[in-house]
Amino acid sequence: MKTKSLVSLALLVGIGTVLHTVIPGFVFGMKPDMMLTMMFIGIILFKEKKYVLLLGVLTGIISGLTTSFPGGFFPNIIDKCITSFAFYGLLLASGKLAKKLPALIVFTAIGTLISGIIFLGSAFFIAGLPGPFAILFGTVVLPATVLNAVAMFILFPIISNVAKRTNAAHSMQA
Repeated sequence: MKTKSLVSLALLVGIGTVLHTVIPGFVFGMKPDMMLTMMFIGIILFKEKKYVLLLGVLTGIISGLTTSFPGGFFPNIIDKCITSFAFYGLLLASGKLAKKLPALIVFTAIGTLISGIIFLGSAFFIAGLPGPFAILFGTVVLPATVLNAVAMFILFPIISNVAKRTNAAHSMQA
């Protein structure tokens, strides 16, 4: 792993951590997970399995530590590890389409839906849900999907431009 890549990923995770921490939990302790957007951007910029694994585990642990969801530590780790590779799979399967912003926005929405389903499902089995699955899904996961898609629309062009100028992202030059 290259130090420059690790520093860039650490910056993305740090930004995601701040966003995840400052957004309050509003429905049964659940909140939109803005760390997902930063994880997705990291995967887009650094398309290698080792970085996908690192991002999945790291964002899962940090999300778990900063969650307001009761018993949400392990569901966050499970969710981020699976979601990171699902998102990576979407990028690989889409080929050249993965370099277009509209496709990345759609992939972000799909990734957020996958994350929400995995999180709620694993939370249900590990700690139980503080409310009905459908209500949690409709009031938190669906709005988070829209929020993350909008965040990708705004943040990705800025971050990818900075990454290109600093040669921080090796996969963007391919």
